[in-house]
Amino acid sequence: MPDHQAPDDLQHQTVGQYLRQHIRTVPDWPAPGVAFRDITPLLQNPKAFRVLIDAFVHRYMDPAMRPDVVAGLDARGFILGSVIAYELNVGFVPIRKKGKLPYTTVEETYELEYGSATVELHTDAVHAGHKVLLVDDLIATGGTMMAGKKLLERLGAQVIEGAVIVDLPQLGGSARLREAGLSLFTLVDFEGH
Repeated sequence: MPDHQAPDDLQHQTVGQYLRQHIRTVPDWPAPGVAFRDITPLLQNPKAFRVLIDAFVHRYMDPAMRPDVVAGLDARGFILGSVIAYELNVGFVPIRKKGKLPYTTVEETYELEYGSATVELHTDAVHAGHKVLLVDDLIATGGTMMAGKKLLERLGAQVIEGAVIVDLPQLGGSARLREAGLSLFTLVDFEGH
């Protein structure tokens, strides 16, 4: 066993510091001046992916925080949410972009920087009183997560928390979500856009 520690050794870092090393910043994408936070390297590294999922699972195994179901936001929330749901032994429901779900849906439209978008949820995805964990990869302006929260609450569910890997606090989304009563759990904050 070597005496030195590997550069990504988790023993001397917080989980957030460790995960940050595996998030790539892509400058000027999708538009000039935007620094895109790409989580695909995090997902590609088996150890980093396990550390990520374990951080969420250990938090939500606590009986006080345990959801009845995990809801994931289209599309990266599907990757995280389904694995978290599997590990917690609870169901998973997708909140999808408009026109992607085959059964009866409820929908919520929200504003984007340039236009609007709509997400949908099957009407039988959750039931009144269900405790739901809402999962996505990142919070920017908070519009998608707010729309998901509204859909779940419209069906009578209680959103216990929003969980994401990355928060971009300068864009104001996390502050708006907290002001709307949504507790948030984030692992990594990045300054800028």
